[in-house]
Amino acid sequence: MIRIDTQLTPAALERPIERLFELSAQKIAALEKRWNPSDGTPVFTAAGRYTSRGWTEWTQGFQFGAAILQFDATGEAAMLETGRRNTVRHMATHVSHVGVHDHGFNNVSTYGNLLRLAREGRIAATEWETSFYELALKLSGAVQAARWTALPDGGFIPSFNGPHSLFADTMRSLRSLALGHQLGHVLMGERDRRISLLERLVGHADANARYNVYYGEGRDRYDVRGRVAHESVFNVNDGSYRCPSSQQGYSPFSTWTRGLAWVLLGYAEQLEFLATRESAELAPFGGAAAVVDRYLAAARATADFYIDNTPTCGVPYWDTGAPGLARMDGCLDRPADPYNAHEPVDSSAAAISAQGLIRLGRYVGASDAAAGARYVAAGLTVARTLLAEPYLSADPSHEGLLLHVVYHRPNGWDHVPPGRKVPCGESAMWGDYHLRELALMIRRLARDDPYYAFFNV
Repeated sequence: MIRIDTQLTPAALERPIERLFELSAQKIAALEKRWNPSDGTPVFTAAGRYTSRGWTEWTQGFQFGAAILQFDATGEAAMLETGRRNTVRHMATHVSHVGVHDHGFNNVSTYGNLLRLAREGRIAATEWETSFYELALKLSGAVQAARWTALPDGGFIPSFNGPHSLFADTMRSLRSLALGHQLGHVLMGERDRRISLLERLVGHADANARYNVYYGEGRDRYDVRGRVAHESVFNVNDGSYRCPSSQQGYSPFSTWTRGLAWVLLGYAEQLEFLATRESAELAPFGGAAAVVDRYLAAARATADFYIDNTPTCGVPYWDTGAPGLARMDGCLDRPADPYNAHEPVDSSAAAISAQGLIRLGRYVGASDAAAGARYVAAGLTVARTLLAEPYLSADPSHEGLLLHVVYHRPNGWDHVPPGRKVPCGESAMWGDYHLRELALMIRRLARDDPYYAFFNV
């Protein structure tokens, strides 16, 4: 389990964070100079160079959002111009994309960050410019909400696999619905039916908490509290639940750690968002207290599972049931080894989870100081590991920022260096982005700057 440093503070990480953004600027500028948008979207590196892989275009928002975060952290005007220009040029199709579950990744990372900076007074933006960002976010939320599979007791936003498929990943895409609702938007249906984006947000989060997250209550023989199934499969003829599944994990009965990370961070952010809404808005869903209890149970279960099933340094192996771990006796009792010969680590799961742990800790701390402090300390402990070698990429010839990320182990998409047996030493757009996002949040905490949250628009 993670060896939590309870004495660690955000201020103690300021110097490593400064170094991160120094390296980050070089890598953003180099990729912007080299990359041709006609080649698709950069997804992950092979031998240190970003490559594209057509599955869905879910990483472009991270590419351009990285430059916006860089400006947020450093005030570099050229980075703002890069992020702003590319958002206008390339992101419109993502706003209207009806075929994916990734709106919270692409559009909140670009239009959302730009609107947030305008609202904070960090960038000069005309009324028309902010209206442009608002319109994009309203439409993104509505388009994402329109992708809907109805269940007898609610429904969910299906993955790109089809209407039968509920992905754990989609918890972070609920940010697009949250922003659309916050900006006063609704989804208009047949005969002018007004469909609440908040209703769809709560319905999806309920389904994910019920079917993808386990609570040690005996649902199946592998029901361990906090375990996460990447996918749940439904019979679309009658809406009945059929079974757990996994696209990127080892099995339906183990935990793909990046899937857990999306769930942990997604619920932590939604708890923060719901705390800004009037209680009356949640009355149709059982009341604010009931909704919060459901999401807090999911967040704390996954947080506790992550802490207990991750090596001491805070970086997990890619799946808790990966078969090679059986040949790595005591692998959870020492720091992760990204260069081992059996199973890869996934540092992107660590970057996402660290942010979730800190957000959850701050939320829980309002009512339980000790538990909240433990979650925050765990998140900071993970962050400290990622802000140093061998995870932080200081090599100027390597285009990635966060090393030892895994994309799709079952499909064999990840680069295995010569002489090694498992992937290592590579980066991905989402890993780099979430490391920057984590660092920005910690820096703001250290300096007592405005809290970094997606809904501060």
